[in-house]
Amino acid sequence: MNPPRPFAAVILAAGKGTRMKSDIHKVLHPIAGRPMIEHLLAALAGLGATRTVVVVGSGRDQVEPVVRAHGGDTVVQEPQLGTAHAVRQAEGLLSDFDGDVLVLYADVPLVEAQTMVRMLERLNATDSPAAVVLGFRPADPLAYGRVIAHSDGTIAKMVEYKDATEEERREDLCNSGLLAARSAELWPLLAAVRDDNAAGEFYLPDIVMHAAAAGRPSRAELAALEARWQERRRERAMADGVSLVAPETVWFSFDTEIGRDTVVEQNVVFGPGVAVGEGARIRAFSHLEGARVAKGAEIGPYARLRPGADIGEKAKVGNFVEVKKSRLAAGAKANHLSYIGDAEVGAGANIGAGTITCNYDGFFKYKTVIGEGAFIGSNSALVAPVTIGDGAIVGAGSVVTADVEADALALARGTQQARPGWAARFRAAMKAKKGR
Repeated sequence: MNPPRPFAAVILAAGKGTRMKSDIHKVLHPIAGRPMIEHLLAALAGLGATRTVVVVGSGRDQVEPVVRAHGGDTVVQEPQLGTAHAVRQAEGLLSDFDGDVLVLYADVPLVEAQTMVRMLERLNATDSPAAVVLGFRPADPLAYGRVIAHSDGTIAKMVEYKDATEEERREDLCNSGLLAARSAELWPLLAAVRDDNAAGEFYLPDIVMHAAAAGRPSRAELAALEARWQERRRERAMADGVSLVAPETVWFSFDTEIGRDTVVEQNVVFGPGVAVGEGARIRAFSHLEGARVAKGAEIGPYARLRPGADIGEKAKVGNFVEVKKSRLAAGAKANHLSYIGDAEVGAGANIGAGTITCNYDGFFKYKTVIGEGAFIGSNSALVAPVTIGDGAIVGAGSVVTADVEADALALARGTQQARPGWAARFRAAMKAKKGR
């Protein structure tokens, strides 16, 4: 899937996004754990775009660092006089570029790389169209601009909803906001655009589709974009051999990796940075982020894997267990109600219910090492830095503050005492005192 010749991209991101009602720039709101604009930047990088120019305006201090991190350039549109005016701001940076130009919108993030390539291929077809625009037919056209096209796909007219006649508004082919044109033709065409329309703005008639004012995402529309992305990702996971017990309840991130024959139960959330091997089982209501789960491991239900969690083959992290920046080797188990942080857990070790690694003293983090085959009794606290040797046993209810050698038994709890009749005498005394 390669573009037919070198291309550059112009991404429009200058809008204020007032309908989002947020201090966060609208193009930085996440879809599947990745800011909207990063979906486009990543796709363009994958296609080998020669240059990427992002047109910014309000809130540019938030957007510019993201663009730079992806190797792109920014240019400021001020004042903001319409979409044609916005694209023209990129001309200076692309004046020496002789190739194709894609015009995209940062708040239209779900454009697949394959769609971009198809547009560029159509632009370079034998009939050499001046521009290629992408239309769509929504269930409700709302106030999107309309594309009036002939039966062969050539464009007869493009018109903003505000300027359209009633007959034109009945057309359901709408502007998606995507354009492909040759750089040699794009800039002269833009220079010819006038603002003699209902909004007094510089549109991109006849060659460019633009986002209608009513078509910019509100938060509800952002949720709809997320839903569409998730639906596609679930379908791909199942096509790749992953079993989703209740697909509509599973939430993926942009970079989630899952091996075949893995079973994912209902209401599971994969945050960014998760890789799951083959034949694993992710049980209901678990949340994973920045974690690796090896072949045949079992997670949950109600488990939380935080960044740095590395779960080995056939290891198990059970209900209400949280793992952070820790390695559980093959066959290790933490089945119930435990916190494992900044730890190395050896192969076949068993961590009892209610165990915690005390890894933080309020200033610094410290490491816990649990050896192969070790057994940690229920309700134990391992105060790091501490090492439990291979095959050692820690008695239930212990607070371990010193290293335990291999195959040793460690008991760190108070001595139990029994005082016959004390409880009855205590209750009688308290009742008498209360009755005074």
